[in-house]
Amino acid sequence: MNMISLKSPREIELMRRAGALTAQARALAGSMVEPGVTTLEIDHAVRDFIRSHGAEPSFLNYGGYPGSACISINDVVIHGIPDHRKLMEGDIVSVDVGACLNGFHGDNAATFAAGEISPDAQALMDATRESLYEGIRAAMAGGRVGDIGAAVQRYVEVRGYSVVRQFVGHGVGTNLHEDPSVPNFGTPGRGPRLLPGMTLAIEPMINAGTGDVRILSDGWTVGGVVLALLAGRFLLLATAAAAVLLLSRRCAMVPALLLSLLLLLLPVGAAYAWM
Repeated sequence: MNMISLKSPREIELMRRAGALTAQARALAGSMVEPGVTTLEIDHAVRDFIRSHGAEPSFLNYGGYPGSACISINDVVIHGIPDHRKLMEGDIVSVDVGACLNGFHGDNAATFAAGEISPDAQALMDATRESLYEGIRAAMAGGRVGDIGAAVQRYVEVRGYSVVRQFVGHGVGTNLHEDPSVPNFGTPGRGPRLLPGMTLAIEPMINAGTGDVRILSDGWTVGGVVLALLAGRFLLLATAAAAVLLLSRRCAMVPALLLSLLLLLLPVGAAYAWM
């Protein structure tokens, strides 16, 4: 039986702190995305930063995963293992970071450009970013999980892109992965109801061409059949009836991407605000 955890205001505050730290670690990683830098150098910087703030990398040794961040280049969709590969001009680099602080996990990702990228790659990044906003707009207390996926799917498919279906978003809290699953496809009005206190990671994964992916021989790396980009991940905190979007001011400093957005479902009449 699936169990969806509803967080208290105190727990949501602890999650906000974990999410903020994770966003800072991911911003650090994004600032390092340049030609000539290795993904292992980025990974070690993320690890050291998280530990310097009294937290632990959520991904390190999770199910045997060897890195502190997932760093996925070009046609790798998710779960790219950091190594000695040097980034090249034109690479698209998705960085997924998790941090556990005071017993709660933050989990978010962003895609960065190493130097100049192609117009097609930029268009895919832009569409994925906007699909995430569509999912956020559809995420309202009293709605259904299917509302989120349907909004993401609708936005990208009319633009000729495809949704990855084998991997989805999820709940997050004291465990890195919690119920419910949050697909990037679906039917409005279907799925678990969105309730106050639910915490979700919304994770659009969009391919150019088909949505087919494959797990490579290392057992972790998920590659797309064609170029695939993960444009960003956001944390949904359902606490009541309307939406407030808290966006780090540091986002504007990182090229080609959205950084950590914290979406709070708060009482009607609340306004958009900065962290």
